Amino acid sequence: MGVDAGFDMVPRLSKGAVDKQNWQSFIKVIKERYQNDELVELKPNYLEFKAGEHPLLPFEGHKFLRFSSKISGSQAKGVMEYVDTVTTVARVYFGSRVRCWSEAADESGFYNWQEVFTSIKSYEQPDEPEIPTTIAQFVFGTDPIRDLDLPLFEVLPVPEKGRGLVARFDIARGTRILYENPLITTPHLSPIGQMESNIATKLKLLSKTQQRQFLSLHNNFPGKHPFSGVVKTNALPCGPNSLIGGIYPTICLINHSCLPNAHNSWNSDTRCVTIHAIHYIHAGEEITISYDKGGPSDTRQTHLKDAFGFDCNCSVCSLPPLELQNSDARRLQIQHLDQTIGDPNRVMSRPDDCLADCRSLLQVLEEEFHGGAPSARLYYDAFQICITHGDQARASVFAGRGYKSRVICEGEDSPETQKVKNLMENPASHRNFGASTRWRTAKGLVPKGLNADEFERWLWRQGR
Repeated sequence: MGVDAGFDMVPRLSKGAVDKQNWQSFIKVIKERYQNDELVELKPNYLEFKAGEHPLLPFEGHKFLRFSSKISGSQAKGVMEYVDTVTTVARVYFGSRVRCWSEAADESGFYNWQEVFTSIKSYEQPDEPEIPTTIAQFVFGTDPIRDLDLPLFEVLPVPEKGRGLVARFDIARGTRILYENPLITTPHLSPIGQMESNIATKLKLLSKTQQRQFLSLHNNFPGKHPFSGVVKTNALPCGPNSLIGGIYPTICLINHSCLPNAHNSWNSDTRCVTIHAIHYIHAGEEITISYDKGGPSDTRQTHLKDAFGFDCNCSVCSLPPLELQNSDARRLQIQHLDQTIGDPNRVMSRPDDCLADCRSLLQVLEEEFHGGAPSARLYYDAFQICITHGDQARASVFAGRGYKSRVICEGEDSPETQKVKNLMENPASHRNFGASTRWRTAKGLVPKGLNADEFERWLWRQGR
């Protein structure tokens, strides 16, 4: 069996400049110490020590939890020198954060092995760069705004839009800006008189403050049925394709943009809507979400006018004619690729073409939405293509990317985020697994040590 020994980093390093600089200096010393050692291999994202259990040191220090190996047994030859040296150098840079342990002394690490294995798995792919929102976050990796639970926005008049939400501070991508339960929920009833009566009954059950919040919301459809007009102007669906709409005292003040910087999502567990930043939002910038259903500008304008009663003058709809034409072409291409990818017969007969379409769709989405692409569903499509044909390795990677996308736009506590996380950990649990064995590959066969371009070529099956 052998005895494990090594050290844990407690507390783990932050993404701040101080910890980052110390880790880079630490890694530089280790590289120089072993630059001529054939058993220490420089990989694209980490150092691998080819002794014992092949312990790793990542180049991104915030991911690191443990450096250890079995130091006894048939495969432990030479590893103790590496463990001792790395530990000694780590103590120079990180002092008491280096918590040494050895099973020979009846000691165990601070972190459980599942946490350690998860951290090691994250070494393979570098994180996307993050822009710090405060000096404290840049230097120390802490976020005083979040720690103090300060509101990230204020309600202000917005020219030509009425009221809106405006950022008080810089807001990082993936930040939860707001979550809110609905004042009321209601289906879209016909005739409209029945809907008006239904809403009136629900309003009577609210407190006076809540009633005033409802009545203060904008109504783009004034007339005989004012309550229905408020709902039609403001309601957000309680889930994808839901026929039930919710009215929210604050979230309903968020205005529309065809290039939004935030995303709204219904959480079926908490019965509330969450708002997450999908772009970096600067202090003083309006927070926006999308009300439209996609498509070119004329389709979007018609939908927005019919459903919400306004003409859109956002940054996309206000583009010069040629640029708007190019944007419309991309959005039509997005619709076409999305429909093509969803063809189940094509997924079975021409999976390589479907996967290539997913990659094309991702590129068009990134171009059109400036890095804030709604990519979670695309990664799920790529996952389904791979798992349908038995490729658990690629399926797990796509599920992992879909999981990260959903964390950004929905949060860790979203039921949909957790479903995708489960598929990342156990891709074979998907109902389509076993439909075909054309690409049969075990989950553990994700290649290691590839650079970013090589990994992408493998993932998207290019050159096959």
